[in-house]
Amino acid sequence: MKVLVIGGGAREHALCRALSLDPDVTSLHCAPGNAGIAEVAEQHPVDVLDGEAVADLAARLAADLVVVGPEAPLVAGVADAVRARGIPCFGPSREAARLEGSKAFAKDVMAAAGVPTARSYVCTTREEIDRALDAFGAPYVVKDDGLAAGKGVVVTEDPATAREHALACDRVVIEEFLDGPEVSLFAITDGTTVLPLQPAQDFKRAYDADQGPNTGGMGAYSPLPWADAKLVDEVMSTVLQPTVDELRRRGTPFAGLLYAGLAITSRGVRVIEFNARFGDPETQVVLARLKTPLASVLLNAATGRLDEEPPLRWSDGAAVTVVIASHNYPATPRTGDPIEGLEAVPSNDPHTYVLHAGTKCDAEGRVVSAGGRVLSVTATGTDLAKARERAYAGVDLIHLDGSHHRRDIAKAAAEG
Repeated sequence: MKVLVIGGGAREHALCRALSLDPDVTSLHCAPGNAGIAEVAEQHPVDVLDGEAVADLAARLAADLVVVGPEAPLVAGVADAVRARGIPCFGPSREAARLEGSKAFAKDVMAAAGVPTARSYVCTTREEIDRALDAFGAPYVVKDDGLAAGKGVVVTEDPATAREHALACDRVVIEEFLDGPEVSLFAITDGTTVLPLQPAQDFKRAYDADQGPNTGGMGAYSPLPWADAKLVDEVMSTVLQPTVDELRRRGTPFAGLLYAGLAITSRGVRVIEFNARFGDPETQVVLARLKTPLASVLLNAATGRLDEEPPLRWSDGAAVTVVIASHNYPATPRTGDPIEGLEAVPSNDPHTYVLHAGTKCDAEGRVVSAGGRVLSVTATGTDLAKARERAYAGVDLIHLDGSHHRRDIAKAAAEG
């Protein structure tokens, strides 16, 4: 199988790594990729938002499968353009990807499907914003309706901060605060059959003890030793399958990766948000534990044959990933700094490895930072404590001037 992955972050590096280990994959390509992905896939320049350019590349490579990683190309309709050429594509259509592209649309789908979620108001005027903030009170949850690369949500006790964020959005969703721990659950679907993956938990705040601004995610771990053993079954029956069924009923079937961000509240499971693609950094730990070869699962989802897929196989151990971020992230990050110590964490180590996010090679051939989240150091172990130990040992071997990372990823869960 010849596979083309679209994107250039740590999520795509995790996908490429998993696909490179699949004996069915004979040729692996990535566009545009990054300095780490270059070690496992042939890279190609492409505008990931240009559906015709991506489809042209897939056709030129005679790809058997295209996997679209990021959300922006999906919302832009890239998967539609690829499928129009008769090439199987893992990723939802433009219409189905509105589940992530518009939080208001997602709320409408959930209401129709009877999916439990937070009460909310969609606001476009200052008056509507003020009424919604007053209705719910603190803590205030304010979400930009559109894509915001994981940084469009503000949760604050300060009404002025909440109002400022709301007014900066063209359209905003203001909703009740959901108490309880958060869980990310991915499911692969062909629009009818839904195949859940293992749950993970990520860490959105920039600094230890959940301090600082929201980010795209500073680390993650899987499995969740504290979660109810029936959680996946419950989410399948109350969230994932009803959502997939509702989108199919509307004539916009969702085929790809459905990501449910969940709150385990005192009143039960509630959906915080949906994403239309693999999440970053949760993908890094979920795929680290997946034993089933990935390519055939994605191809069966892309071609409507997921019901033929046997149950997924998982390792009994745990996985932890820690994000190393650039100076000043998540504000305007500094880029172009050399990254030292990568060679100390061998890419072929089955237990600890580095997945590149914002990296590139400079004119001198050095790997330098090229984004806010630069690296995801990922490790596996017999339990979370061992996986944490290995992940942080890997982090400590790497030097990036001015960088920062959290030291408490999976700490509470490991200490149980």
